[in-house]
Amino acid sequence: MHELIGDITLCILFAWVLGLLAHFSRQPLILAYLIAGFFIGPFGMGWVKSQESIAVISELGLIFMLFMIGLEIDLKKIVRAGKVILFAAGGQLIGGCLLGILFFLGIGLSMGSGHFDALYLCVACALSSTVIIVKVLYEKRELDTLPGRITLGVLVLQDIFAILFLAVQPSLDNLQVSVILLSIGRVGVLVATALVLSRYVLPRLFHQIARRPELILLGALAWCFLIGEIAERLHLSREMGSLVAGVSLSTFPYALDVTAKVTTLRDFFITLFFVALGMTIPIPGLSVIGLALLIAAFTVVSRVVTTFTPLYLMKQGLRASLLPAINLAQISEFSLVVIQTGVAANHISTATSSAASFAFVILAVLSTFVMARSDQVTRGLIGPLKRIGLRDLDDGHDADADHEGGHGEARRIVILGFFRAASALLSEIESRNPSVLEQITVIDFNPVVFRTLTDRGMHVVYGDISNVDTLLHAGVAKSELIILSIPNSLLKGADNEKLVRHVRSLNPTAKIVATAELLSDVTDLYEAGADYVTVTRLSDAHQLYKVIEAAQAGLLQDKRAETDAVLAERREVLP
Repeated sequence: MHELIGDITLCILFAWVLGLLAHFSRQPLILAYLIAGFFIGPFGMGWVKSQESIAVISELGLIFMLFMIGLEIDLKKIVRAGKVILFAAGGQLIGGCLLGILFFLGIGLSMGSGHFDALYLCVACALSSTVIIVKVLYEKRELDTLPGRITLGVLVLQDIFAILFLAVQPSLDNLQVSVILLSIGRVGVLVATALVLSRYVLPRLFHQIARRPELILLGALAWCFLIGEIAERLHLSREMGSLVAGVSLSTFPYALDVTAKVTTLRDFFITLFFVALGMTIPIPGLSVIGLALLIAAFTVVSRVVTTFTPLYLMKQGLRASLLPAINLAQISEFSLVVIQTGVAANHISTATSSAASFAFVILAVLSTFVMARSDQVTRGLIGPLKRIGLRDLDDGHDADADHEGGHGEARRIVILGFFRAASALLSEIESRNPSVLEQITVIDFNPVVFRTLTDRGMHVVYGDISNVDTLLHAGVAKSELIILSIPNSLLKGADNEKLVRHVRSLNPTAKIVATAELLSDVTDLYEAGADYVTVTRLSDAHQLYKVIEAAQAGLLQDKRAETDAVLAERREVLP
């Protein structure tokens, strides 16, 4: 016991020190934890030698990690996911697994007779890193964009796929239809038990202790370990049980509260898991490094092929097809979980496991770098893709415009970029003076916006507003009123000040309306050539003040009814 406590002390100390270095050098923290584990482990300095300590630390971290992954899987969102996400995820997973089996068998890895290196790598390479992707997309404010939503939807369905694999994984040595059905039946019993208890028992208990944070935390942990033990009794695994425990709580009324309470504890044990994983990585030989590079290269190529292709075939446009492929081009931390279960079951070799871990590290670093610059990468790829014959959404549109003799030129009013403010503006115009819609041109590269507005009979130009050639080709030089409604935090490749300067250079006489998030930006926008600058926080504050007045006068319900009536009549493109 004292040896275990000492080993955990070393794990946390070195994880923190290397985590600080990773933070200041802008590298993924997971990479720091793996290096910390390697440094203090039996293949490094040898300060932690006990295989029992490593196994206990790893299993605890794994249980908490899967519990938190389960908490973040929203089954309702999967049900509501559009066909675009479902087809994209299906294409990526099925295509990735098929290509993976062919590739890894082709390079000589085993598949059968108790050794399933090719199968485990195929599954591992089909999964992408939720931790890395969500962190980068959050920092770039792209979680709520179309490519961001597609990426997150695919991630959720990847997690479901991993759950199904973990259900079958213990029976790989004797993989018969009856064995598979028995495994699925056990999972069904486990899931049914967890869902019934979380639906009818837990809400009443948690309601009684809602004001006792320590009991909320303790109840969540008790639930995690209870379902884990039930899974163990059903000849599944505690890790599988913890994942099901999390999923069963994901639609629970107190799920957000539980997640908030467990997050700190989760981070502690996830750190332990990755440090323990680092301890198992030996000093790589040339063969391990070579296999790791092959795994990394295959992951990137297969992800681009299997993600871009279905999205492109569903006419999402080159940009919205490329961005999710770039976002998903790495190996998941869940992949390391899958690999570790394979090692524990003696299904794969240590060399294969080490190569997968090195491939994870390589892609974690490269993917973070490329995702941060995904807009530039996408712009660089669109031109060559068009030159080899791939059509974008604007190709047919431009042809129609040319055929109609210049009808494609921008109209009197131009809206540059289309997000929620522009969506609300069009709805307002539609309710007050619909004839104005005939005088408006929208320029944006969101395929949903393009198709929806085109179907409504509006004039839309598909293109990137940060590209001066797009504005020139669209005929912005002849417009009279140009509206920039997207704040700087959501713009890609430009900001409002640069856009105003571009537009003013193309059209010296147009009236330009720009948007400012910061009060300090207002003066800069006027100096750049804007005729009017909207500050959205002012209108928001005015609306909130009216709500306060209504509340103080006892008329809040009337105010709500008034707002509900307005919302019921709106027909927005982006709800």
